[in-house]
Amino acid sequence: MGRRFCNLTTSLLLIVSILFIGTVQLYAAGASDATAQDAKAKIAFTDKEKEYISSHKSVKIGYVQDRIPISFKDENGEFNGISRYIFDRVSELCGIDFEYAALPGGEVTYDVLLDGGYDLVSSVEYNEENQKAKGILISNPYLSSKKVVVARKGFILSYNSPLSIAISTGSQTIKKVLGKAYPNFKFVDYPSINACFDAVNSGEADLLMQNQFVVEYWKAKPIYENLKVIPVLGLDDRLCFSAVVAFGDKKGPSAADGRILIDILNKVIAAMPEDEVGNYTIQGVMENQYKYNFSDFMYRYRFAVRTFATLFIVIMVLLFLLVRLNLRYAANKADAKVRGQFLNTMSHEIRTPLNGLVGLNHLMENELDNSEKLGQHIRQSNVTAKYLLSLVDDMLDMSSLQEENLKLDAHPINLKLVIDTINSVTQNTLQEKKIRYSFDCNINWQYIVADEARIQQVILNLLDNARKFTPKGGMVDFSVKQELKRNNRVLTTVTVSDTGVGIGEEFKKHIFDTFARELDTVSKGNQGTGLGLPICRQLAKLMGGDISFESEKGKGSIFTFTFYAGLSDAPKSNTDTETPEKPAADSKRILVAEDNELNGEIMLELLRGEGYEAELAQNGKIAVNMFSQSQPYEYSVILMDLLMPEMDGFEATEKIRALDRPDAKTVRIFACTANSSDSDKKRAAACGMNDFITKPIDIKELFEKLK
Repeated sequence: MGRRFCNLTTSLLLIVSILFIGTVQLYAAGASDATAQDAKAKIAFTDKEKEYISSHKSVKIGYVQDRIPISFKDENGEFNGISRYIFDRVSELCGIDFEYAALPGGEVTYDVLLDGGYDLVSSVEYNEENQKAKGILISNPYLSSKKVVVARKGFILSYNSPLSIAISTGSQTIKKVLGKAYPNFKFVDYPSINACFDAVNSGEADLLMQNQFVVEYWKAKPIYENLKVIPVLGLDDRLCFSAVVAFGDKKGPSAADGRILIDILNKVIAAMPEDEVGNYTIQGVMENQYKYNFSDFMYRYRFAVRTFATLFIVIMVLLFLLVRLNLRYAANKADAKVRGQFLNTMSHEIRTPLNGLVGLNHLMENELDNSEKLGQHIRQSNVTAKYLLSLVDDMLDMSSLQEENLKLDAHPINLKLVIDTINSVTQNTLQEKKIRYSFDCNINWQYIVADEARIQQVILNLLDNARKFTPKGGMVDFSVKQELKRNNRVLTTVTVSDTGVGIGEEFKKHIFDTFARELDTVSKGNQGTGLGLPICRQLAKLMGGDISFESEKGKGSIFTFTFYAGLSDAPKSNTDTETPEKPAADSKRILVAEDNELNGEIMLELLRGEGYEAELAQNGKIAVNMFSQSQPYEYSVILMDLLMPEMDGFEATEKIRALDRPDAKTVRIFACTANSSDSDKKRAAACGMNDFITKPIDIKELFEKLK
């Protein structure tokens, strides 16, 4: 209801604004036609002024390009804004045609104005500093407004504090005027008004000071929502014309001609009614409001976009896996009843969290303006999305195990360190649920050759099951022991026991079946897919061991996990004296190689929101070119998609590593892809990538890696 009311209010305001602008335009046009002759009749030009007008049919005016809505170059390359409306009227009243030319970027000096052949400069501040400047003559103000101060919300303004003030290169007189009154201020030059806003928004500068109309224009940009406007009493911003004249050995219009031109303009400005100038001001503000772009939309709804992008990717992956597993399952299991049970189970496991996400999506749409509620819904969405991702991982493991494609990644590990880490995590989670806990570790051969990740996966699954099915006040015991077998093979036995709900006699027969779950534990809210134990048992068998259990309903369970591993030597102490490679420069510039436009835009917004400078390359070939043309150590990280048109991520990485430049070997390259197979990971490492990040990307994990 509230959202519909806001939409209705916005529509009514838009209609009123359009009607108001039309009325102002009609009024201004009618007033111009009706009063043009009267205004001209009131202006009494001298003979010298009439002679100047007859001999100078065209006058070149230089205008500031970026002071929207006062003075700016529009998308057609034309002079536009409040000043343009007033200047056209001045031209009509004095009989001199104005030729408009944009002033060059950066600080506009007297020499630049002379070399550019400007007769007049617009939007000059009417103040004592400009009145005393050599080589220029200024008119009376044609537009009077105020200057305001912009600061971050929560900032307390104190004029006695040493503050940094962002100043655009086109507003240098602010620095001169305020520098005298506030010698403790530090003024920092920026190339544009937009850059000044960025500096204050990021905390690089404390304040910026600018015309109120210009500030209101930029404040409409969503990224500046944390900035506030502070009115300053007595700080006027009166804009006038300035005639550029020669002095000394400079070539330019004579001071006499400049004085005559300024006198003509002063008489015309005096003849223009205040309400007419007011109409031009309103028209300029209304017609030149800030226009939202795609980047603004992404920022305004960044939380919802991240959630929906993650949701979309997860749904697509789940649908693909569902179809693939269903076809393979149907081929191997002709029994229609089994196929139906599989589909019903998967449908339930996917639809249940999806229903939650759809509901949260609806709630977020209604709470866009309530940051507390919106944050709560987003956190709930993240939890649900992580559950869907765990479901994807389980299905991938099950698919690989059924196809016999899953291979162990055995390498030298410190088993004691692995077990201690698992113990630390488990102790914290059980304390939160107020479950008693005991741990016994008897490891005599801690250095073995095994798959560390898979060992952690099995043990953590057994401990998590014990936690889920043990009530508050219960007991969980975790123990590890070893014995040396023939051929220097070590048998490790891991036991996890609990005093939980136990397992019924009928369900014991199916506990290692795919998707099997005991009905009474499901009804008590213990979420699970029924894939964990089947996967863990097959992993244990790949390690030469097994998983067995004993359980009694209502008294608890004991699960035993065994695996074999070869012995490994203890790692040698680090006595390396080689000269290390030169590290990458302390840069926050990141190159994102991504061919999907939406994914690329989202990644850029996420990185920029964390203070990184990010650039997008639409394929591997463009990424190689951008890196080769950059300065050494300009990019600190490259996020490389693997599957891209023209040149994939593997080839692009090989070409970057082969470049003859000092940072080609040291720049960090992370593979970012939805392909998470072991073969892809090995190929990524072989071609020179430093790390592997699987899509959908865990944002916290990404930023931890970047740090």
